[in-house]
Amino acid sequence: MKHFAASAVAAAEPSTPRLGTADLPITQGWLSRLLSGLALTCTALAALASQAEPLDAAAERYRPLMAEEIDRSLAGALALRDALLANDLEGAQQAWIAARVGWERGEVFTSGFTELDAEIDAWPNAVTGFHAIEAKLFGAQLMDVKPETDALIFHLTDLRVKIRDTRLTAQGLLNGAAKLVYEVGESKADGGESRFSGTSLDDMRNNVDGVETVFRIVFAAEIEGRDPKLADALRTKIDQLQTLVRVPALGRLDSNKLRAESEELIIAFQIAAPLIGLDRPSLQDLVQR
Repeated sequence: MKHFAASAVAAAEPSTPRLGTADLPITQGWLSRLLSGLALTCTALAALASQAEPLDAAAERYRPLMAEEIDRSLAGALALRDALLANDLEGAQQAWIAARVGWERGEVFTSGFTELDAEIDAWPNAVTGFHAIEAKLFGAQLMDVKPETDALIFHLTDLRVKIRDTRLTAQGLLNGAAKLVYEVGESKADGGESRFSGTSLDDMRNNVDGVETVFRIVFAAEIEGRDPKLADALRTKIDQLQTLVRVPALGRLDSNKLRAESEELIIAFQIAAPLIGLDRPSLQDLVQR
């Protein structure tokens, strides 16, 4: 804008800067062009802002699925407590695994709740949440995890209440998707998140499936309308990630390729963001867990 204004002044002002009757038409013309330029700029900015509105409406279509995943996770945690009360180790382990499915699918959204995320899913040095329970239940084959399970139920219930009133935005979901893809390709590819239970591959599969769901419901149509080739590229990259994590065992996972594909998907998200009126997901934010 400064460059535009300076060029306009240089082109419109006379060589001797005086304000007189003879100069008035020139001055008026310059002001008219400047105001016209400002109006065009404001219109462009408003158009960019308005692009996000349909996306935010699409984000609301994701809410029922998000609530469903949290309900699934909470149901698993409640079943875990019942199994503990029944002194059923195998039943408790299966309930823990079931609770993880909803959580990992919903991490596109839940990563935005930093404090609750730390209470529910901190790792690798967890003293609370899923992984504190996992270390005892699977690692040590111990069932003295009722206090940790009660705390997990409390925090999942708290999250369930919060998602009813939390405003969903396309920007928040795009940031969450990029962050989750980063985690899958970087920290989780290095050996898995749930080592004691042996469900690390399931974690990654559910993460990528969650990203695919958000992309399909919230972003795909809008990107398709602006750049069909980019939309196809994004679908292909998500498909490739899904294929990479569908291996029979963690030892068969090609972590280098997974890391490279996740980075390419993040870059594609960054390219797509301004096309649909959003900010690019920040790499600085992605590396903060």
